[in-house]
Amino acid sequence: MFLGSYEPSFDENSRRLALPKKIRAYLATSEIILSYGFEKCIFGFDTKSWETESQKQLTGSLTDRTARNTRRFFFSSAERITLDAQGRIVIPGDLLNWAKVKKPVVIGAGDHFEIWDSATWQEEKLKISQ
Repeated sequence: MFLGSYEPSFDENSRRLALPKKIRAYLATSEIILSYGFEKCIFGFDTKSWETESQKQLTGSLTDRTARNTRRFFFSSAERITLDAQGRIVIPGDLLNWAKVKKPVVIGAGDHFEIWDSATWQEEKLKISQ
C-alpha cells in the first residue's frame, strides 16, 4: 500500500524525479504506469494495481457517456515508465504540463501514488481538511 508524503529530488530540465524509497518498496517490478490524475495531479500505479483499476474502468457501458469520458481521460494519457537503477523516472512532458509540476510532492494514496506540484497539493489539502 502506498503511504506517506515526500518531497523528492527533481530536475525540471530532464524531467527526472527520484521516486521515494518508501514508494518504490511497494512496486512489484521496476515498471510503473503514469496517467492524468483528477484535480490536476499525476497518478502512478504499479503494474498490478493498474490492471485492477483498468478492469474497473472497463466495466462501464460504452453507451454511457460518463463511462466513455472516464476511459478516454484515464487511458489516453497512460504511459509505461521504467525506473532506472537509482529509482528515478522521467516524467513525460504532457503529464508534467497537465499537473503544472514545478516542485513535486509524491503522496501515497493507498492503491496508487500521486505526483502533485507542491503549491497545488497545499491548496488541495486545505480543501480536503475543511
